[in-house]
Amino acid sequence: MIRRLAFLILALAAGLTAAAAQGPQSSFRTPPDLVRSSLVAEPGAVAGAQPFTLAVRMAVKPGWHVYWRNPGDSGLPPEVTWTLPAGFNAGAIRWPAPERIPIATLMNYGYEGEVTLLVPVTPPPSLDPAEPVRIRAKLTYLVCETECVPGSADLALTLPVGEPRPDPGNSALFARARAALPVPALWPLHLAGQGETLRLEFAATGLKADSIRNAAFFPYSETVIDNAAAQVMSVDEAGLHLILVRSSPTEPAPAALPGVLTLEEVTDAGPRRLAFAYGDEPVLPVATAAANPEAPAARANAPDFDALTLATAAAFAFLGGLILNLMPCVFPVLSIKVLGLIRHAGESPGRLRLHGLAYTAGVLASFLGLAGVLIALKGGGAAIGWGFQLQSPIVVAGLAYLLFAMGLSLSGVVHVGGRLAGLGDGLARRAGLSGSFFTGVLATLVATPCTAPFMGSAVGFALTQSAGVAFAVFASLGLGLALPFLALTLWPPALRALPRPGAWMEILKQILAFPVYATVAWLIWVLAQQVDPRGLLAALIGLVLVAFAAWAWERGRAAAPRAGRIAQAAAILAIIAVAALAVTLPQDRPVPSAQAAADGIEPFTQARLDSLVSARRPVFIDMTAAWCITCAVNEATSLNTKAVRAAMAERGVTYMKGDWTNQNPEITRLLEKYGRSGVPLYLLYAGTGEPQVLPQILTEGTVLAALDAVPAASGRSAALAR
Repeated sequence: MIRRLAFLILALAAGLTAAAAQGPQSSFRTPPDLVRSSLVAEPGAVAGAQPFTLAVRMAVKPGWHVYWRNPGDSGLPPEVTWTLPAGFNAGAIRWPAPERIPIATLMNYGYEGEVTLLVPVTPPPSLDPAEPVRIRAKLTYLVCETECVPGSADLALTLPVGEPRPDPGNSALFARARAALPVPALWPLHLAGQGETLRLEFAATGLKADSIRNAAFFPYSETVIDNAAAQVMSVDEAGLHLILVRSSPTEPAPAALPGVLTLEEVTDAGPRRLAFAYGDEPVLPVATAAANPEAPAARANAPDFDALTLATAAAFAFLGGLILNLMPCVFPVLSIKVLGLIRHAGESPGRLRLHGLAYTAGVLASFLGLAGVLIALKGGGAAIGWGFQLQSPIVVAGLAYLLFAMGLSLSGVVHVGGRLAGLGDGLARRAGLSGSFFTGVLATLVATPCTAPFMGSAVGFALTQSAGVAFAVFASLGLGLALPFLALTLWPPALRALPRPGAWMEILKQILAFPVYATVAWLIWVLAQQVDPRGLLAALIGLVLVAFAAWAWERGRAAAPRAGRIAQAAAILAIIAVAALAVTLPQDRPVPSAQAAADGIEPFTQARLDSLVSARRPVFIDMTAAWCITCAVNEATSLNTKAVRAAMAERGVTYMKGDWTNQNPEITRLLEKYGRSGVPLYLLYAGTGEPQVLPQILTEGTVLAALDAVPAASGRSAALAR
């Protein structure tokens, strides 16, 4: 070791002197003819969740060499620092089998001529087809002859998103690189310590002594053997034997010796070099996902998600759909439809059943339509999930206007006819079965901001499976949502148990307008998180125009023909103006990170999370959206309480909030990693290991119990210091 350190000091001093002599612009960069580096990708394009392989190619000037992972008596191995897009992960370098390179009295392990380092890369589940993948790498190395020169290279590569088929122009390079990798150990290894030596016994029976030569063993450990000492080989009936000289004979002999065995085998076609890996060296498979387009895509780690089957996912979806009926965004719509059933209590059972079936058909058609859109967009690489349509300000504004018109109808300001089925009293009298169908559509639309228990895992499972499985799960979700209303129509005794029609119905109908107005207020608040103040003003003016259109239309119904036509034309113009305002709303608004930081909550970024996890800091992740009612309830009742915030502060937990109100690919990828297609998602990183996934419906006790697994900040600091 002293000899090696002395060599390194002298080599680096020589390199620094040479660099200084060349001027400040040269810095640590080698002369261009010593090492020519490049970054090459095996496929011509990349796709979400399809691992692929990169190659860092180094062409070294004749007479010079670079180093293996264990450089031997001197030198430093190449290092690669990656700059990858969010969600991409680069694996460990796959090192080709090295050569013994003697330098004076030293023995180095490395490569001469050309060496290709293979690195596996795993992309996130979803990629944007319009956004090419930009990969950068900083390569640093030491290249030596009798003197050593430190060098570096900035490498870059841009790949499109598409079908990850191998690039024919690079196939020969990757074939040679894989052929140079050590393969899994062929012969068992027995290790015996004999004083100053180690005897390696390879149970390679059947070898012929005259066909094996130049055997060498390269340990991964840099201090276990005397690298410069000769390695004595012998071959007999028992196999191959190597005697190595230990670097520290006074220390106990190692119980194992991970490393790489190389040898030459003489065949009729000439000598061939073989290399076998023993111990912890990762071995790259011969075929990778990029080279085999038919290989199944790797799924991200999702602890409580992979065990789901179609049957359990469908059952979870059905239960989640049932619970959706109790959510504040769905309950007013369902109540109004039940009120309509009471009005029709005198109709025949067959007619009532048709109403229930029409409502169910509307719900199922809407859920299957949403599933189809989700599958199509995700198949195209879009990073979206459940509730994706509410990430559009146009959709949020349109839904607010629709519900506001519904509230006006319930309040008696306007009677909406059959063509706007499902929105009020006129529907019950005139729209018939179409009213029930479109009420099911509306119930589905207003249900999407909510994520019920059981529902998140089921929808997440559906979006990672085939289209047939996905449609089956979404159909189960819709059936659960439709079941209460359907049951009332299919079982007449239940309908007879409801109160008889009377004057109270008009009062109740007007009362039900106020939960609808509350939903409109909430949607406008959601819109305020998505657009700037001018966009919010435009949306509020749209509400005024909707009210004016309702008033003008109703006045026109009661006025003389000419005046009525003028009034109704004014109403139509107002609706056109509303549509124009909605379409021109801006699509994005910057995340209010300063406000989040001021509240003691950091805005989520994958880079910041990776940094905290690497430092073994505890982190609580809250994935939310302004339109997620479940998220808002959890924050109010379970996350923003004094007890929970005090427990986080005591344990030094960093609270990070990911806002999915507008589209955010980083958040989508994290959701998909843990088997979710939408918010909420709660993760608690305790400082080590995988995070704990908390339930979607929280209580203060649930959160405090999870935080108990995180040690106090003082105790954790002491543990890290040790």
